[in-house]
Amino acid sequence: MATRERAGSRRHVRAYVGLGANLGDPAGTLAAAIHALAALPGVRLAGVSRLYATRPVGVSDQPEFRNAAAALDVPAGPDPATGALALLAALKAIERAFGRQIRERWGPRELDLDLLVFGRHAIRVERSPAARSDDPATPAVQWLQVPHVGARDRLFVLAPLADLAPGLRPPGWRETVASARARAETVEGSGAVRPVAVWGSDQGVWRPA
Repeated sequence: MATRERAGSRRHVRAYVGLGANLGDPAGTLAAAIHALAALPGVRLAGVSRLYATRPVGVSDQPEFRNAAAALDVPAGPDPATGALALLAALKAIERAFGRQIRERWGPRELDLDLLVFGRHAIRVERSPAARSDDPATPAVQWLQVPHVGARDRLFVLAPLADLAPGLRPPGWRETVASARARAETVEGSGAVRPVAVWGSDQGVWRPA
């Protein structure tokens, strides 16, 4: 049994995480957050998208955002729901460490980390206490749903995700990420997102696009 558990603990899945910020130094914040993700136990940073400047959605009277996505090879856990919850709890801890404050929905953010995709798994599970939102106005029961609800229609998510996995068809989607990005761009317009930097993996910093 011990041998089987050790073998299982070494299993990894490819997860995709969306990053966003529009307060302080957003580009610097996202760079530091990427390093924090790469430093999580058992996690390997497999790729980073370009950095995008994006128009705010929902609340227009705020600074434009910087958005990116990261591909991570993460511990699979004993089952997909447990593995995804563990990763989400780690994302929430990083948000709090970066000073994430409770504000209105779609409002400004010090740092936003979203679990977009977790392997080939479709997951809907109640969030553990560590994986819950800190907003006291949220319902008593919060759900983790993966692939992320709404991701297929949000250009600020799809543009960086398409940099990393254009041919990916997440569970439940009828199109690839690249197709979803093209569709969202026809709705929001090409000016809704624009690449402003690329990730220099050798130095771990953004470089002008």
